[in-house]
Amino acid sequence: MLEKTIIQKTLRVPASAGTAGDGSAVARQLDAALLDVGFSASRELLEHVGGLAPEPAMDLAATVVSAVRELVGDLVRHNAYFIGFPHDVPDTVEFWLERLQAAVLTGGGDAAVGMGGLNLLALPGYGSYQHTYADLLAAHDELIASAGDRLTVLRLGDTAEVEAQRLYLALAGGVTPLGEADLAILSELALLCADGEQPDAIPVRENRAVLNGVRLVLGRPLVAVDTTTDVLRLACQVSGGDVSLAARTRFRAFRRVERRVLLEALDRVVGANPAKLGDVARFAEPWKRLGERLHPHEYAQWPHAQAVFAVARGERKAHSLAGRAEQAFQAGSVGRAASVLSAAPGQLLRAADRLLRSAADEERAVVVDAVGRALGSASGRVLLSLREHVANRLTPASARMYVGRSRRSWIGRDERSPLPADLVAELSALLDTEIGARLPDPGRPLLVDPDVLDVALPLSGKAAEGGFAVLPRGSRAPVTGELLRFFTYWRQTRNRTDYDLSVLLLDERFHSTGQVSFTNYHHDGAVHSGDLTEAKNGATEFIDVPLTIAGRYVVPQVNIYAGESFDEVAESMFGYQTRTLDQRGAPFDARTVRARSQMRGGGRVALPMVFANGERGWEAIWLHLYLTGHPSFNQVEENQFNTADRVRALVERRYLTVSYLVDLWRARTEVTTWNGRLPDEPVTFIGLEAPEGLPAGSDTITLDRLTELIPG
Repeated sequence: MLEKTIIQKTLRVPASAGTAGDGSAVARQLDAALLDVGFSASRELLEHVGGLAPEPAMDLAATVVSAVRELVGDLVRHNAYFIGFPHDVPDTVEFWLERLQAAVLTGGGDAAVGMGGLNLLALPGYGSYQHTYADLLAAHDELIASAGDRLTVLRLGDTAEVEAQRLYLALAGGVTPLGEADLAILSELALLCADGEQPDAIPVRENRAVLNGVRLVLGRPLVAVDTTTDVLRLACQVSGGDVSLAARTRFRAFRRVERRVLLEALDRVVGANPAKLGDVARFAEPWKRLGERLHPHEYAQWPHAQAVFAVARGERKAHSLAGRAEQAFQAGSVGRAASVLSAAPGQLLRAADRLLRSAADEERAVVVDAVGRALGSASGRVLLSLREHVANRLTPASARMYVGRSRRSWIGRDERSPLPADLVAELSALLDTEIGARLPDPGRPLLVDPDVLDVALPLSGKAAEGGFAVLPRGSRAPVTGELLRFFTYWRQTRNRTDYDLSVLLLDERFHSTGQVSFTNYHHDGAVHSGDLTEAKNGATEFIDVPLTIAGRYVVPQVNIYAGESFDEVAESMFGYQTRTLDQRGAPFDARTVRARSQMRGGGRVALPMVFANGERGWEAIWLHLYLTGHPSFNQVEENQFNTADRVRALVERRYLTVSYLVDLWRARTEVTTWNGRLPDEPVTFIGLEAPEGLPAGSDTITLDRLTELIPG
């Protein structure tokens, strides 16, 4: 599992320590197997496999193929309801009438008739496969290869131990919060690498909780605990809960030695700075529940730890920094609020918009001065977030969208007054100067692939799903080919679960122009593969959309019609393929998969992406959003207005992309655009994938390392 994780995260294959020999035949088989799923092995990787004895060579090859097939969603069987899809798909009403006729002729329609009328979904034969996967393959030709088919290169890495240590340090020491999947990987690596090199700093507090969870279980000293909330996160982590504290955690029973470690850490934090008690009230309820497990009254030697629980129970008052700033706001003293928040630069910068909007003309200079002085002490991620924010404050947004850590989204009117243009320009210049000064010196010329320039800076792993070729929210990528094919796969855990893949079409004003779903199999050349209503052994739905379709925006979505949520099912994924119109073959072929993402968010409607047709042609724009929806019976027809509002809010927002950092770098170092020609001297290459044959000494920053571009 370790080797597979490394391959999927880095596209590097850990070198095998197996016996040397002649594995050339296995290397040839590996090369052919990889090509079948849209991958290719680098020359060094093939030479490494060919230099192993047949048995270890075969073990390594099997691991590689399994890892990449899983990465693009090819380890499951993607059957379609209509065996001839995308051809021979009937009109929706005709299909329902045919099912009804079959039910009448066979006498099996009683279950579909109830007090409320006819339940079409309960008709015999509806919603379940009427043929096997082997039947599907037999009904289709092999895929016709196209020059535009994807080919992703795998490279040879170091040994598994070295690669694991490298990945551990990158995740643990990263400056941006990790998504759920990466936090799980970090937890596994933290145990494996507990005795190895540790990161110099752990900036993200959720990462600290994961690492300290392992250290607590192993009986090691805790590291980087400097707030009361750090201890609360740690307790959640070792209880199998949510270290972001967004969801309720059921705390487990702690061993006496663990209780002593946690209470001693609390006592040390509060003893060093009693003001840290101000953070407790924000999480009073989880603190009270944790107190029932830690029994702080039994440990009189740690009075500061006891004070934490006294504050949580309301027996002792402790004013937080945010509370004192709010008092100043309510008193109408914006300058004093800014002064209070200056003690915490990150909080000050996050409140900068409110401060500047609320400040009278004579106080605005005071606020700007406070913000300017705070820049040098705040994290690079906060600086970049503020820079992106102010760039969007010149005019009111069409709608104000809120996105939680679970990627569930809410929408509302933007009632904020715009910031003056001169103020936006002043703040932008201050931020550009500070961010530019923090960018690391690459030590060599930069070579930049233009395809990476429109990738949004990964300011948080929470703004993306795990998967293959998945980009952060707001990122744009060009779409090639003539046909988009969307697919969603799910496998239920216990209960009958019905997911519905749909497409909403919007015009340039974000008004609906049509839809494709289980209620409408055809629209303007787009075709649905048929409705599946249960997934005991897994189910896949497809939709084909020709890029000649009328409309400006194509919005695929996955609605939960019945059953388990995205977090409850055993598996769920969304992806898209691109094909030419004359490419035949089975509905799913890994070589044409451009991206595949997991679906593991809150809400009952998933909005993974939107496809926009603009001046540069068709582009894919990542959304990573979820709508709350209804407990059951979600349909595209009912959420088109909510969907359109969110799509518009995101598409119109100006995201900070890689091109922003590249432009700042131009003032400090030579920057060249990659045109397919290899340089003569070592470079630092920035792109989605690194080219073969870069000069020795070159460094490559690809998709798996984009977070390293975020300055500390």
